[in-house]
Amino acid sequence: ASYLCATMSNFWTSLRMENPGYCSGSFDGLHHPSDDDDDEMVDIAGATLDFSSTDDVPPLSSGVYEEHNGTSRTAGMNGSGPSRLVDPLEDPLPGVGTYEDFNTIDWVREKSKDRDRHREITNKSRQSTVALLHSISDAFSGWLLMLLVGLMSGALAGGIDISAHWMTDVKGGLCLRGFWFNHEHCCWLSNETTFQERDRCPQWQSWAELITGKSEGPFAYIVNYLMYIFWALMFSFLAVILVRAFAPYACGSGIPEIKTILSGFIIRGYLGKWTLIIKTITLVLAVSSGLSLGKEGPLVHVACCCANILCHLFTKYRKNEAKRREVLSAAAAVGVSVAFGAPIGGVLFSLEEVSYYFPLKTLWRSFFAALVAAFTLRSINPFGNSRLVLFYVEFHTPWHLVELAPFILLGIFGGLWGALFIKANIAWCRLRKTTCLGHYPVIEVLVVAALTALLSYPNSYTRMSGSELISELFNDCSLLDSSQLCGYKQPANTSDTGVDNSLADRPAGPGLYTALWQLALALVFKMMITVITFGMKVPSGLFIPSMAVGAIAGRLLGVGMEQLAYYNHDSVIFKGWCSQGADCITPGLYAMVGAAACLGGVTRMTVSLVVIMFELTGGLEYIVPLMAATMTSKWVADAFGREGIYEAHIRLNGYPFLEPKEEFEHSSLAVDVMRPRRMDPTLAVLTQEGMTVGEVESLVESTHFSGFPVVVSSESQRLVGFVLRRDLLISIDNARKRQDGIVSASQVVFTEHTPPLPPDAPPPLRLRCIMDLSPFTVTDHTPMDITVDIFRKLGLRQCLVTHNGRLLGIITKKDILKHMAQMANRDPDSILFN
Repeated sequence: ASYLCATMSNFWTSLRMENPGYCSGSFDGLHHPSDDDDDEMVDIAGATLDFSSTDDVPPLSSGVYEEHNGTSRTAGMNGSGPSRLVDPLEDPLPGVGTYEDFNTIDWVREKSKDRDRHREITNKSRQSTVALLHSISDAFSGWLLMLLVGLMSGALAGGIDISAHWMTDVKGGLCLRGFWFNHEHCCWLSNETTFQERDRCPQWQSWAELITGKSEGPFAYIVNYLMYIFWALMFSFLAVILVRAFAPYACGSGIPEIKTILSGFIIRGYLGKWTLIIKTITLVLAVSSGLSLGKEGPLVHVACCCANILCHLFTKYRKNEAKRREVLSAAAAVGVSVAFGAPIGGVLFSLEEVSYYFPLKTLWRSFFAALVAAFTLRSINPFGNSRLVLFYVEFHTPWHLVELAPFILLGIFGGLWGALFIKANIAWCRLRKTTCLGHYPVIEVLVVAALTALLSYPNSYTRMSGSELISELFNDCSLLDSSQLCGYKQPANTSDTGVDNSLADRPAGPGLYTALWQLALALVFKMMITVITFGMKVPSGLFIPSMAVGAIAGRLLGVGMEQLAYYNHDSVIFKGWCSQGADCITPGLYAMVGAAACLGGVTRMTVSLVVIMFELTGGLEYIVPLMAATMTSKWVADAFGREGIYEAHIRLNGYPFLEPKEEFEHSSLAVDVMRPRRMDPTLAVLTQEGMTVGEVESLVESTHFSGFPVVVSSESQRLVGFVLRRDLLISIDNARKRQDGIVSASQVVFTEHTPPLPPDAPPPLRLRCIMDLSPFTVTDHTPMDITVDIFRKLGLRQCLVTHNGRLLGIITKKDILKHMAQMANRDPDSILFN
């Protein structure tokens, strides 16, 4: 049998068990090493990472943080009486109930622990004032934790925004008033700035001016070009070196791993303090380098790191993995809230895209935490415009029903682009994993950064950052705009201007034609370079690059529709609603719809995406165009494959994630999926009595399973319960140290009453208290579609298969994933931890 059972199988699972707090501690050394042991080396996001070092904060294993005098299990757990809390000094079992790295939590057990903890606090609160105050503080601790998560995440996001803006401008020059000023702030107080050249002021000098004293000419252009490439290489090199040296988990977007963790999987160190520090620093460097990536996805990772670290301040969340995942779900909402300035969209994003378990209480706390984070970011005001986002726009022209056709066309483009991008990016990432390319991440990052800088500098639309590009494309031209995108032929008189400083539709001028050619080249460049950039060993988000592709396509289509309406206002399509001299078409609106369509095609987001888009643009009256484009994009992309980019990367990396949106459409039965199969060795089991400590230890040492069924006898195979390998080893080790007379010849007893023993026999070791007496079972003829639903909705690790009460085999989550992969004609051995 593979290491499968050491990582995914044989869980404590129960629907009815009453399970109070477990003793805890760090007993990682009890894990049995093997030749195929994946705990030391595991492939995360395409990089082989070493986990032999444990200097990071283990984020999702409460055992490291829990005291050795934790509470023991109740009598109700072993079926011998009503549930009651036992004095931990009576029978301390430190480490029981904790999880090893790269295992999945038992949702049923964790929720049972929390119910018992809450019941105990409630009962004690009626006995004394101190206990009542403790009960109130326990109830308030969740809201206090959300407050801290919102404050910390908002402060970090504000610092990242300010730093990234400044370092992006450093590639072009420095401010003489103070090197810490970015370009915009440097020119704010200048009296020599003209309206036509608002971005130029004597206080801000390019590198050519600083080095050669000249700002114009071929030599000055070459100097600026070389300095741009130098800073891009410098920032990207620092980013990849810091990630590689200090926190390998800080690379990538983080959302696929966050989804896997929220489903119950444990990846120690992924949400630790070093990951937070390095991800925050390298995210600024990666964004500033000019690579085609964004900071929105990594900000979700940063917010979850903050939440995980702050969880250790509160016992309720430090000692319960399921409760901690409720906090992480809220933190994902906080990440989107500070990334886009969209608190409601962040809550919906966590609900729709990320979370595996999202109770109503988590919804309220997510909303509160997103509110606090947005308020914190607004107080910092990183963009200097009193807004939460850089590209806040207000359109003044209502859309017409006829425009739904081009909006749907943008949705089709977004769906096609999303499907094409996912297939191309996954193919490139698979090439990186399977060839020597993956062995040289530093060289890969430097080559891509050099290529990006070399090709992007000549085009002003690729030279600017992704956020600035989107802001430029969303902009609605007015009399006060000097952008090339507003390079129309000026009207003969000012009577052609509309209300609110908006202009009527006008013929395109030379400046606009130049901008359109540059945008067309930028579109091709962005589409190609983003494919090879996403997935490199630097923090890399996908929201901004995807939105940039869609915004460029939308702006091109919007300008085309505007010129079509201008020259054909008497045609059947435009007659009656677009008269001559009217402001009929808003190209910026098309850019916004295109951005939503492309992002939806890549991620398959729908409701949350629409809310995010109208929150970050303020375009409340344009919800219908956004909905039409987003839904069309999803339909078109789903026609080529139902996986979004994050689900595709989860499958590529082999994470044990059971996708709740995926339907199981096959007619197989439990007996077809369970192990052992025919010709396989028999299932390793324990008997409720008759085995010695030495025999149990020998069985555990010779196998690599995470747990063992307990049966009445080897002949009857009647199922009694289930015991975890980790709890078994901890209990035996504890008994040898603290209980007199326990030797290898001592009998291990799982029954309620000790059987009669010979007078000279050593005392028995009773382990009924660590056995799950109600493991979840299915019969051998249970349809697999029902079994898969049970695994999804209960969060099971495994269930046992019986026939007339006799144990036949076991089905783990990994067995289901491998079976589903086999049914889909994929490699069943691609699941992690073979």
